[in-house]
Amino acid sequence: MYDIIIKNGTLIDGSGEPMYTADIGIKDDRIAKIGDLSNEKSEVQIDAYERLVCPGFVDVNNHSDTYWRIFSDPYLESLVHQGITTIVGGNCGSSLAPLLGPKAIESVQKWLSINNPSLNWDTMEEFLKMIEKTNKLSVNFATLVGHATLRRSILGDDMRNLTLKEGEFLAKKLGIAMKEGAIGMSSGLVYTHAKSTTQDELINFAKIIKKYGGVYVTHIKNEDKNFLESIEDSLEIARQTKVKLHISHLKVTGEKNWHQMESALDAITRAQETGLDVTFDVFPYTNIGSVLYTLLPSWATDGGKKMMLERLKDSKMRAKVVAEMKESGIDFSKIEIASSPLAKSLSRRKITEIASAQDKSVEEAVIDTLVASEGKVIISMDVLSEKNIEMAIIHPAAMIATNGSGYNDTHGITGEVVHPRSFGTFPRVLSKYVLGKRVLKWEEAVKKMTSFPAEKFNIEKRGMLKEKYFADIVIIDRDKIRDLATPEN
Repeated sequence: MYDIIIKNGTLIDGSGEPMYTADIGIKDDRIAKIGDLSNEKSEVQIDAYERLVCPGFVDVNNHSDTYWRIFSDPYLESLVHQGITTIVGGNCGSSLAPLLGPKAIESVQKWLSINNPSLNWDTMEEFLKMIEKTNKLSVNFATLVGHATLRRSILGDDMRNLTLKEGEFLAKKLGIAMKEGAIGMSSGLVYTHAKSTTQDELINFAKIIKKYGGVYVTHIKNEDKNFLESIEDSLEIARQTKVKLHISHLKVTGEKNWHQMESALDAITRAQETGLDVTFDVFPYTNIGSVLYTLLPSWATDGGKKMMLERLKDSKMRAKVVAEMKESGIDFSKIEIASSPLAKSLSRRKITEIASAQDKSVEEAVIDTLVASEGKVIISMDVLSEKNIEMAIIHPAAMIATNGSGYNDTHGITGEVVHPRSFGTFPRVLSKYVLGKRVLKWEEAVKKMTSFPAEKFNIEKRGMLKEKYFADIVIIDRDKIRDLATPEN
């Protein structure tokens, strides 16, 4: 007697092998039997005739933790309804644990108001136990340790290198966090407080990650003109330490830089051929989310938010920032405000529209918006190449991830613009690149969403339809699967 039998389905088991027809018997939270169960009984039967039955999707680049969604809306409906059953948090250098000092939580303030959350943990073990105890999450959750979260616990707002003693202390704490359940470490090298990070510092952390069998995940330092150089820096860390390397949301921004993607993919292929374990994730949209201050010259953000705002209020510094932004080649017409502490009326407005309404240059509008918002402005930019996205998705090292967060369908009343990837990433890949363009087979696409990320991130007994594995299962109507999310809806 089974709890559930899924019968007559066409199974895509996550391995990449051809699909086949079978029944699945589920007992408790595990797959107990795969085969012909026509003579077996169960409390619940699901007829999956003419449907595809797949493992639950694994989203290794998720921000539901650092956006606080795992607490404010733990059902994470926009993730569940696109087939996601497991998420990995602690991405892009920021995590919610371990908190080694009062400044550690400030690594998430670019996405979250740190005045509101109530924190009742310090260590990784305490954090994970608290998540498990609340038992409200609708998905499985694992986390990386945020590199910036570690650094800021010691450095606060200082922009400098770690001393040898500080580096040794944080490396030890990283090791403890991994023993307590973290699956690796992430870095967000594009963000202000990580820009002073040296290659040696990252190599030392990578050695600890390697020791505990984890993954080093990186949001690379530059995704425009120095894109290739940043890719090579990450690959060099893997060469020197043999750590498992994963590049977050692989992308190159700005049309004049798009040509670099092919060379980057070639470099990753060559690294794999030499025996390095290198992968990346990608989302299927040409628009990206970022923070407004990344449009400023890098020197303007040195020292953190407080010093940045002081510079922007200084007339001479302001003039220098404006001049350098004018020479940057940024296409401001492709940038709009997603969220700001200011009035909701700013949301969905392009920077160019705001500048025109205020009768000022677009560069001055950026500065004034940052000052008025105390630096906390999220933007959406349509700056990626569709051709590059397709090249990345079909590459053997690619897995699919949202780089988004979980929401419910009432979130629109807040006025915040949510990137459609938080609602439609996985069905979009299946409908567009499998059913539409036919550049991926069903089995290839499902593997990129299931067993490939689960294996890379050491998520055991998930990502496959296999006996004794957890019964995280998605059933798909292959003729109707579509993504309906857009920037407007």
